[in-house]
Amino acid sequence: MVSPPHTSSDTPPGTDAGRHADAGHAEHAADAAGRPPKRAGALIAVLGALTGVAPLATDMYVPGFPAMGATLHASSSAVQLTMTAFLAGLVVGQVLVGPVSDGLGRRGLLIWGSIGFTVLSVACAVAPTIEVLTAARFLQGVCGAAGMVLARAVLTDLFHGPDIPRYFALLSQILGVAPVAAPVVGGAVLSVATWRAVFVVLAAIGALLLLAVLAKVPESLPSERRHRGGIGGTFRAMGALLGNRAFMGYVLVLGFSAAALFGYISGSSFVFENLYGVSATVYSLIFACNAIAMLLAGAAFGRLARRRVPLNTLLTAGVCVSVLGALVQVLLLATVGGTLAGTWICLFLTLGGIGVTFPATMSLGQTLGRAAPGAASALLGGLQFLFGAVASPLVGAFGEDSSAPMALLMLIALAAAALCLLTLVRPWQRRGETTG
Repeated sequence: MVSPPHTSSDTPPGTDAGRHADAGHAEHAADAAGRPPKRAGALIAVLGALTGVAPLATDMYVPGFPAMGATLHASSSAVQLTMTAFLAGLVVGQVLVGPVSDGLGRRGLLIWGSIGFTVLSVACAVAPTIEVLTAARFLQGVCGAAGMVLARAVLTDLFHGPDIPRYFALLSQILGVAPVAAPVVGGAVLSVATWRAVFVVLAAIGALLLLAVLAKVPESLPSERRHRGGIGGTFRAMGALLGNRAFMGYVLVLGFSAAALFGYISGSSFVFENLYGVSATVYSLIFACNAIAMLLAGAAFGRLARRRVPLNTLLTAGVCVSVLGALVQVLLLATVGGTLAGTWICLFLTLGGIGVTFPATMSLGQTLGRAAPGAASALLGGLQFLFGAVASPLVGAFGEDSSAPMALLMLIALAAAALCLLTLVRPWQRRGETTG
């Protein structure tokens, strides 16, 4: 079934929960509450859906931007601001909900988050002005963040040892697939209805997730394992994590890798369609192929982790591969110039490395922050989307006559990830590795 409880090589200092976790993880794992179900498949499926709904909602409505602007009498920049508002909501929601769940538990917040996401999706569907839509999108992001941050926390509560990286690899694969699937699903909806129907579909998804949470997601954090001291105590636990060098190293490696990924997502359509002249259909195939690179890399990570290959070794390999792909792309641009095949191959390699980096940093970071899983999940997920949101507009800001801005942004971000790996994580110390 699942591996026995383990001890982590580090616990955030200075909190009662941290000392309590060091003293009695094995005892807590035997409690009647907070134990993984005998058949975990349904639970993992629901947690995966909770992880994927926010990325799906991020850009599922993108194909309807022109019609949305016409309907609401809004400029293109005002319409794009609705996406920025949603991303901001995802960051704020994760930072708030994660730590609070360490004191209040997971299930109730998941239920209310699902309700809020459903209601606010309806509000987006009927929004009379762009201002109302922007506000609703921000709050929709806050509620959608609950599913993302708490899915990771629930996994950390219930599973131990080699199960952790396997399940985090699955969540990372969902995060890679959702942005690819979202515009396709949105386009299918728009082929038969207006942009407002996209939010009706999201509301229906939210309602189904609510039912799934009620049926399949137990309370994973028994009252005796929760942080004491109210809201202040939970955020003090987050402060302890902020002072943990290795943990923050994992957070920053994930954040900078996410910046590279979002730079690719925001700039790749321009590079392939405008500079290399491929059609929208061909670009979709290229984008899907590169997404498959992330899926295959995540699957390989999960398999190797199950065979007890050290996670820090896998993380180092992932960062090295992604840096190599980005570096070769920049060198090609500086010497022989950009080509369709060369750019595609380099991006495939880079995204394959990122496909290993994501689940490795999540697994190691959550294990290292096991004394406060919600706070750990909030920092990992919040900074991931914050860095991504900052990086997304930078590609276009530095010009549209070359693929160099995207390539340079990805290389700089990944080089920063490698620097954090060496100076903060210090993978040879194997912090956050499981022993069970």
